[in-house]
Amino acid sequence: MKLSKRQFFSLGSIGVAAFMFGCGKDATAKARFAVTLTDAEWKKRLSPAAYRVLRQEDTETPFTSPLNKEKRKGTFVCAGCNQRLFASNTKYDSGTGWPSFWQPLAGGVGTKTDYKIGLPRTEVHCARCGGHLGHVFNDGPKPTGKRYCMNGVAMKFVPG
Repeated sequence: MKLSKRQFFSLGSIGVAAFMFGCGKDATAKARFAVTLTDAEWKKRLSPAAYRVLRQEDTETPFTSPLNKEKRKGTFVCAGCNQRLFASNTKYDSGTGWPSFWQPLAGGVGTKTDYKIGLPRTEVHCARCGGHLGHVFNDGPKPTGKRYCMNGVAMKFVPG
């Protein structure tokens, strides 16, 4: 297949944009958060698994989080800074292996676009410390139609 100059440069500019926005640190890394610690302080505060997820945007293995089975009334908070993230009455079993919610608490989370897998996804992070929580998808239940698919290791449960 032969490309015209216009097609060639259009494809090239898409590739450059994907590289620039999909590699390295992005908007969250540059943002200012109320809770800001050094890398050493985060490592001291968090378990190794929580550090990998919250600070390095890793993903925990599905079906390994005890929070998948959490059914009590309460609040899910950030494991890094205790920011209130999700109410238990918005949690549901999505069958994905990660704790899932159809709505966050007001002001609890922020989002950004990430390109880690080559395609755009909406990454969810803690609004207070910027810690990576998971991703949000448009295949959830009513009333929002959203599936906030969170890493359990990035959260703690507070009964109540």
